[in-house]
Amino acid sequence: MKVVGFAGYSGSGKTTLVERLIPELRRRGLRVSVVKHARAGFDMDRPGKDTFRHREAGAFEVVVASNARLALLREFEVAQELSVHQLIAELYDGVDWVLVEGFRDADLLKIEIWRAASGKPARYSADDFIGAIATDSPDALPVPTGLPVLDLNDPQAVADWLLSQGERLTYNPELYA
Repeated sequence: MKVVGFAGYSGSGKTTLVERLIPELRRRGLRVSVVKHARAGFDMDRPGKDTFRHREAGAFEVVVASNARLALLREFEVAQELSVHQLIAELYDGVDWVLVEGFRDADLLKIEIWRAASGKPARYSADDFIGAIATDSPDALPVPTGLPVLDLNDPQAVADWLLSQGERLTYNPELYA
């Protein structure tokens, strides 16, 4: 399995790029999973639904499944922040690619998403895990770099770069056990 992170500040375009990369990788016959960092208190369940009622009653975990989908909802009794490696370990073993969004401090090779218009600083000069920059403003990069600079609006080119990286993006869970 290959793993790559997408790091950048809120509003930089991480979700849009990941959303556009998924079908591009799927067109190439690859199975893709996503690990997404969310803010505290997010909920994908709805009041009144059976799973919500089970959680409200105190269930630690609720698994809901059909012939097309499986979802696991786990409640933490004490707030905790799982590492990206713990979350990757939860994924199905038969996946080709894991796209990790939002763990900007993770010790994974990442593509930094940066837009000059955001006014936010770039992180690539201070983060050794950034292997490329995806931007819509390459001429405005604040620090010269030898890193590959990818077109944020060209998911095909980003996918081409990912696939060109060979073993560099192969995930070894033993390194993080």
